[in-house]
Amino acid sequence: MIGRLHGTLLEKHPPWIVIDVHGVGYELETSMTTLVSMPGVGEEVRVYTHLSVREDAHLLYGFARDEERQLFRALIKVNGVGPKLALAILSGMDTDAFIRCVMDGDSKALTKLPGVGKKTADRLIVEMRDRFPHWQEGQGALLETGNVAARPSSDPHADAEAALVTLGYKPPEASRMLSGLDKNLPTEALIKAALSRQLAG
Repeated sequence: MIGRLHGTLLEKHPPWIVIDVHGVGYELETSMTTLVSMPGVGEEVRVYTHLSVREDAHLLYGFARDEERQLFRALIKVNGVGPKLALAILSGMDTDAFIRCVMDGDSKALTKLPGVGKKTADRLIVEMRDRFPHWQEGQGALLETGNVAARPSSDPHADAEAALVTLGYKPPEASRMLSGLDKNLPTEALIKAALSRQLAG
């Protein structure tokens, strides 16, 4: 089992990153929360990982903090929630906010996340409420800008829209979320701003 990687950040292709560890390039899928906390390409990086083994592929997921990985692992144990939806949830809501929604039974806030309908929101609340006694307020706080450096891109706006579609938003919805944002912003900043706008709406 691969639990942690320490190496050089080679590439950023939201929601994917590639880390070079002693000459081996590991491709990881990440949440947007983790992506925006990554340093610039070519810099040293440490990530916690979760390896998913399927019949057709071995998939590696990366997380900036162990708390985010713990929540990811708790989410994929919920009936009907796979890694893709778990990453979408982690991308749209920080750990503390998600825990508050679950503990308060706030299904309305959860349904603002891509792929989360009323039934899924209710299931998340019912199945996860008893899992959080050991989680403390302030343990998460994952949505940080950190040292964000964009990978050179011909069109950060298009990359951001593609990343939002990957997270589960429909193309027209992703386009609407990015509408009016500064197109000169790096991809990661555009994604974060779009997700914040979506939740605020």
